[in-house]
Amino acid sequence: MSSELLQIKNLHKRFGDLEVLKGIDLTMKHGDVVSLIGSSGSGKTTLLRCVNLLEDYEEGVVAVEGEQIGYKNKAGRRIRLPEKEIARQRAMTGMAFQHFNLFPHMSAIRNVMLGLVKTKKMAKDEAYAIAEKWLGRVGMLERKDHFPGQLSGGQQQRVAIARAIAMNPKLMLFDEVTSALDPELVNEVLAVILDLAKEGMTMLLVTHEMQFAHDVSNRVIFMQDGRIGEEGPPQEMFKNPKTERLSEFLKSSKF
Repeated sequence: MSSELLQIKNLHKRFGDLEVLKGIDLTMKHGDVVSLIGSSGSGKTTLLRCVNLLEDYEEGVVAVEGEQIGYKNKAGRRIRLPEKEIARQRAMTGMAFQHFNLFPHMSAIRNVMLGLVKTKKMAKDEAYAIAEKWLGRVGMLERKDHFPGQLSGGQQQRVAIARAIAMNPKLMLFDEVTSALDPELVNEVLAVILDLAKEGMTMLLVTHEMQFAHDVSNRVIFMQDGRIGEEGPPQEMFKNPKTERLSEFLKSSKF
């Protein structure tokens, strides 16, 4: 097994004439927790979405445990893999979004079970047991039979995290998971992620919560204009920024 869980090399992504990612290089080892910070439009979410091919990319390589995601190279040409193969690769990563994307007509536990039954072809009783376990871990077991409309935003986000982790991904991606929440609900979601980090789950996070990025990460990456502007351990990044851009960003973030 490769010690590098995630490898991104020379990643370029364009939307029409606009180049959003301009040659990103990034590696993560098993157990790493890496936070992506930076201004809106710097490319953080796009980078995250390229990892599991929710966004296509024009150039470069994204690999999970040495397996190139989405493409193979043949005779110097990049050929997209069949959708069935891409679906299998996507299951290597789990993703939690800003908006919870729960199915409103399904209870919390049915939402968590769905991927296990449909994608992993698991028997319903086995899926139910796994869903119960993860709902318990995020403090939502007592509300397992509630529907999304009966839950607060923070509760819905915790169910969404349980749903992603129940699939047993190698890498968890978190995209601004607290930005749609009322301030008083933010900490309950961040506490769940902090617990997962302590247990050694490998995570790549986009967050605007600077204190949280400082506390949860073993590495922080500051993105600017589609490039990595600065990276390092959180203590160095937040206490002694090397670039003027990062220093200004932290001041504007009131860290």
